[in-house]
Amino acid sequence: MTLLEACCTSIESAQEMLQAGAHRVELCSNLECGGLTPTWLSRLCDDPSLGTPSPDGSHQASPSSGGPPHQASPSPGGPSRQNAFAPPSDREITAGLSTSDDPLQLSGKSFLDRAHVLIRCRPGDFYYSQAEVDQMCQSIRLCREAGVRGVVIGALTQEGHPDLPALRQMIRAATGPGTLNSSEVLETATNRVSAAYYADRPDTGIATGYRPLRIVFHRAFDECTDSLGTLEQIINLGFHTLLTSGHAPTAEEGISLLKQLVDKAAGRITIMAGKGVNINNVAKIVEQTRVPAIHLSERPGISEILRHLSILK
Repeated sequence: MTLLEACCTSIESAQEMLQAGAHRVELCSNLECGGLTPTWLSRLCDDPSLGTPSPDGSHQASPSSGGPPHQASPSPGGPSRQNAFAPPSDREITAGLSTSDDPLQLSGKSFLDRAHVLIRCRPGDFYYSQAEVDQMCQSIRLCREAGVRGVVIGALTQEGHPDLPALRQMIRAATGPGTLNSSEVLETATNRVSAAYYADRPDTGIATGYRPLRIVFHRAFDECTDSLGTLEQIINLGFHTLLTSGHAPTAEEGISLLKQLVDKAAGRITIMAGKGVNINNVAKIVEQTRVPAIHLSERPGISEILRHLSILK
């Protein structure tokens, strides 16, 4: 079965999309510029009806977590991009991360377990200053405290390559266990993270004890200069999913590259087709590319799109 994710600009819209049959939602704001971090992000922490996971993985009502996500920024004398802390490369901090979601299993989970949050602090390009990276890391920490399942991130250099220092800092905020003893391992049902790397490093404000987040690379990928090479770098960093239109204005126009990406990924990462997906082209995109996941904007007709997907062989 193909996983169907709906991009939503409010909790209410997200709940409606899930009730209509979407398997997962991506929470964001400002879709007119391609999507930004939700301005209402702190509500995920404050709303007791959503619940938040405690360190043992159970869900409970959440106390208030304070102000909006974008107030924290480094002091003028803070670290430069070149000297910023960079956690390990490859898959060290996301060892054991599942690369697939079963839509049937997702349908029985809570709202937070079916929600990813877009982390993008401004419109425009995907080359970020250190202050902007720190700002996005603060938003990621709020997401982790709230208990959502994952975050959607991305960063490029001015030359169009993955910005590895920025990405690693954001990955650490999403998955790093904080100040745990070197012998400790933080485990959840689908994720295992080694703490050995962090044992002798200072805490950076990560919500120690909260489960690691899944990490999705967003459509900054469609502006990179080497798609297949970038795919390998994203996989090696431990990303769970890649959202892409196949370097084209729409996923339908990007079918050729989408198919190449699915073949090249070979199940190591979920390729999710997004941009311009609708009831008229969804079957064509899935049949010709074999993408395991589809991403579309909040809209009526989710149930009809699901029906189209269900009859594909």
